[in-house]
Amino acid sequence: MCSNADDMDADPDPDTIRLQLAETVRAACIQAMRQGYQDAATSGLCAEGALEAAIGAAQQLDLEALLRAE
Repeated sequence: MCSNADDMDADPDPDTIRLQLAETVRAACIQAMRQGYQDAATSGLCAEGALEAAIGAAQQLDLEALLRAE
C-alpha cells in the first residue's frame, strides 16, 4: 500500500488530539499530586492532611502551561 505526501501532511484526527491532551493532563495531575503528598508527608502532616495537600497541588496545576507545552 502506497501513501502519498498529502497523507503525511494531513491534520491529525481530533479524537487523537483530545486523547493526547487528556493523557498529558492526567500525567501532570498524578505528578503534582504525588509531589504534593510527598512534600506534605515529609513536613509531618498526617495522611489526611497530605491527601488534602495533594488535591490542592492538582487544583493549582497550570493548565495553560500544559497547553503551551503540547
